Amino acid sequence: MNNNIDLFGLSLPQLRAIVAEGIKGGDWCDLYFEQTVYNDLLLRDGAVASGGFHLDYGCGVRVLSGEKTGYAYSESTDFQSLIDAARAAGAIAGKSGSVKIEAAPTAPPPPYGMQLHWDDADKKQLASWLEKLEAAIRSRDSRPCKVIALLSWSVSNILMYNSLDQLTSDTRPLASVTVTAIFKQGDATEQRNVSRSFRRGREMLDDALIGTLADEAVKDLDDSFAARRPKGGQMSVVMAAGASGILLHEAMGHAFEADFNRKGQSIFCDRMGKRICKEGINIIDDGTVPFNRGALLYDDEGTPSQKTYMVRNGVLTSYLHDRISAAWYGVAPTGNGRRESFRYNPIPRMRCTYMESGADGTLQDLISEVKKGVYVDKFANGEVKIGEGDFTFYVNRGYLIENGRLTMPVKDINIIGNGPRALADIVAVAGDLKIDDGTWTCGKEQSVAVSCGIPSVLINNLTVGGE
Repeated sequence: MNNNIDLFGLSLPQLRAIVAEGIKGGDWCDLYFEQTVYNDLLLRDGAVASGGFHLDYGCGVRVLSGEKTGYAYSESTDFQSLIDAARAAGAIAGKSGSVKIEAAPTAPPPPYGMQLHWDDADKKQLASWLEKLEAAIRSRDSRPCKVIALLSWSVSNILMYNSLDQLTSDTRPLASVTVTAIFKQGDATEQRNVSRSFRRGREMLDDALIGTLADEAVKDLDDSFAARRPKGGQMSVVMAAGASGILLHEAMGHAFEADFNRKGQSIFCDRMGKRICKEGINIIDDGTVPFNRGALLYDDEGTPSQKTYMVRNGVLTSYLHDRISAAWYGVAPTGNGRRESFRYNPIPRMRCTYMESGADGTLQDLISEVKKGVYVDKFANGEVKIGEGDFTFYVNRGYLIENGRLTMPVKDINIIGNGPRALADIVAVAGDLKIDDGTWTCGKEQSVAVSCGIPSVLINNLTVGGE
């Protein structure tokens, strides 16, 4: 557990001395050391023609005093630089109040790992893999006019220490493949963006992943060229399993983050213990999904990751907590204190957010219940107003539903609604949960890697923005 101390050139007595300096300005002090090595290779115009390398290194020092946070960082980890950073953070906190932070629980098994370390990667072999990926896409359809593929990978060595004398070490891999394929048919073009991201080593780059990405890039391409914008209005919406989980992330997950609730900014701040959707619905934020992009052995405060039921059987049962909000509510932290890098203080953030499978049959069963509506299965992005709960999502691909059947393919529509009302209007949940392994990134003051998932769901009374 102490392996990374040597990496950052410090001893345990020195860590204690740095924290002791910081805590002069508050009641809690923690240190977050990071060494991240990032690489990428870009394929364009049939060849891998560029690549990147970046090294990020440093330490953040946080001091808490009541409701005040003092934060400073250093891109050097020599002892004196960190003493200076601790003094700066303590001066900002200003010893203005008291906060009681409890010790973290026992750690779970790691949800990620590397069989083949990225440090040993042969760049020529990785470039060859990208070229095979492009060839696989072109072999499946005669219409691609451009294929751009980016392979990126990073390994972060993390060391955390706090004023409870807790020392935590972690090594986090994260690798992603992102493909943009542009297809042309006559004067029309269609762009497909497909991706996969895992906390794994080089073993993830196999022929199976090539096949999966290539198949997804060309799936239902004829329907995409034929798709039109439908007439808009309020109607029932069937959301496909997988990427539709962005609904949970944007419309509900952010509103369940404890900082928004602690400050009275969330629409759910007074709903704890109350029913917010129909019985049988369970919504989870989980940091322990094996190899998942949003998985963490520990969060960025040294709290072990866990599986947290935010909604259990339709009732709101937990917010997502960092150490500050957990102390304020008098509950245990849920392992959701996350930060973009050592330059940022941690705040409550999601990891892998999903809804468990339901008992309302299959996707086809849900579609058959709809007289007039839309089925959507590919989202581009979304946004939400935390206080009001209003959300908008842009849909790349879907179909009209008429009398229980999929009919005309549709595209370029918006799904508009309100988080609490949308939850209450979920009338059916299929038994086909799928966690989407795309390159989801969440921006809330800072950017962090996340993932999402959902079974197929039927929601009444959403607004579809079309013609």
